[in-house]
Amino acid sequence: MSQLDWIVLSVTLASIISYGLYKSRTSKNLEGYFLSNRSMPWYLVLLSIMGTQASAITFLSAPGQAFTDGMRFVQYYFGLPIAMVILCITFVPLFSKLKVFTAYEYLEQRFDFKTRLFTSSLFLLSRGLSTGISIYAPSIIISSLLGWDIFWTNIVLGGLLIIYTVSGGARAVAYTQQLQMAIIFIGMFAAGYYIVHYLPNGIGFKEALKVSGANGKLNVITTGISAKGFDFKDRYNIISGVIGGFFLALSYFGTDQSQVGRYLTAKNNTESKLGLLMNGLVKVPMQFFILLIGALLFTFYQFNSAPIFFNKSVDEKAKQTSYKAELASIEQQFNKAQKQQQALTAKYVANEQNTLLKDSLQQVGKQLNSLQKQYKTVLKKALPTSDTNDTNYIFLRFVVDYLPKGLVGLLIAIIFIASWGSIAAALNALASCTVIDFHLRIKKQTHYDASNIAQCESDYKTSKYYTLGWGIFCIITAELSTGIGSLIEAVNVLGSLFYGVILGIFLVAFYLKKVQSNAVFYAAITGELIVIALFILDKYNIIGFGFLWLNVAGALVVVLLSLLLQSLLNKTTASN
Repeated sequence: MSQLDWIVLSVTLASIISYGLYKSRTSKNLEGYFLSNRSMPWYLVLLSIMGTQASAITFLSAPGQAFTDGMRFVQYYFGLPIAMVILCITFVPLFSKLKVFTAYEYLEQRFDFKTRLFTSSLFLLSRGLSTGISIYAPSIIISSLLGWDIFWTNIVLGGLLIIYTVSGGARAVAYTQQLQMAIIFIGMFAAGYYIVHYLPNGIGFKEALKVSGANGKLNVITTGISAKGFDFKDRYNIISGVIGGFFLALSYFGTDQSQVGRYLTAKNNTESKLGLLMNGLVKVPMQFFILLIGALLFTFYQFNSAPIFFNKSVDEKAKQTSYKAELASIEQQFNKAQKQQQALTAKYVANEQNTLLKDSLQQVGKQLNSLQKQYKTVLKKALPTSDTNDTNYIFLRFVVDYLPKGLVGLLIAIIFIASWGSIAAALNALASCTVIDFHLRIKKQTHYDASNIAQCESDYKTSKYYTLGWGIFCIITAELSTGIGSLIEAVNVLGSLFYGVILGIFLVAFYLKKVQSNAVFYAAITGELIVIALFILDKYNIIGFGFLWLNVAGALVVVLLSLLLQSLLNKTTASN
């Protein structure tokens, strides 16, 4: 990056952090630290919800996901608007009425202490691991730009995040995300503009879409149905998106404290609902646009030379090994095929009705993909411990190589800003659950008395220590995240291992009033074991089961098994 880019990056980050810490001045008690004294208007709730969900992974990995697999990932979000309506009808009024700090407090009132702790533990494990992956995302950027070792990069960036979150609490998160989302949208629109602007003369937005479509990148709607019927292993299609995405969104926004904590900061029930409903309206178009950038980027590289491997630092290191000649040979073949592709693309734009040209384009695309796989195989031999999945580097490489000076620094700042906002919210949620559901509850302090100043100061300091502890845990997780592939897929797969079961517990709590604590507790344990078993069986191709369906399976198993166990317990009690 240029000196101007470093100045823009540094000033943007410093301004955002300073603003957040300035606005975070609040009373030094748990309600101020975790819930910003329940004082936020709906638009700040909306921005906080979106900022928490839209991490660096969204802006770093999603364009690369569309570049490699097309835009079908957007179907993952189709169930979200429906989930927002259900949340506003059921979840929000109850949480607001009970004035809870965490969603899991309600479960003790409805069931018992063990059910509350088990559910909170599932959240802590899933969110802690996901947040570690989120820390790894911005570390990729610095590691790639400066050639730093990823191990130390995770520690440095994670340490800065911990300081920021420990200092500011929920109010810093909310107000920082207000600026974050504005800067993010400006930067992403700028990136989209320059992708189209740098295309050859006569090739505009319309033509770019035609090229992307001819190569299968505009596959926004897919059915998942083949000659053999519906393919449950197909990860992204309209059916899994609406059904599986609905269950995942309902669990994430309704039972995940990192999101529940965002709308619990609202000043009243109406403000919470407005924030959630607006999120349901905005999120799908926002994700569509981010994926569209990846599809347009694919078109850009049909007219411009693309690197055979997008992680520049790993590529340069590999070329210093004894495999240099072999890598060069594959790259030479790749460059030759690219020139053929560029010529075919120009002809196709002039005559897109020619199906032979379209078929030829797809054949060259397959050849290029094959050469890239060969290259990665040799890379792995040259650097056995390196990450050879470069999906997360595709958008970053374009930003660094092509965007004007100054804008590069802004785009990199955007990825950092998104990361810090979502991670800070997650750390805040992890600390709040640990303090409220474990620390204070085990101390038998079931009701928090904000009028007790000594208690306020003590619990406020304890909260900061737990935030620090979770920050360290997440850094350790980040160190273990190398080689997990597409980050946006990884965090969603991880969440799907837990969200269905958590949602099932809450569905039983809300709608099955006859089911008692023991039935739902043992149903939840069994459900979690079944979900993990399904995931393992799918991983080893014993069965075909896309990860979105794990959310549906987990929730339904808990609900149905709870009913069965309660019926058996009732019969046992009656016979005695």
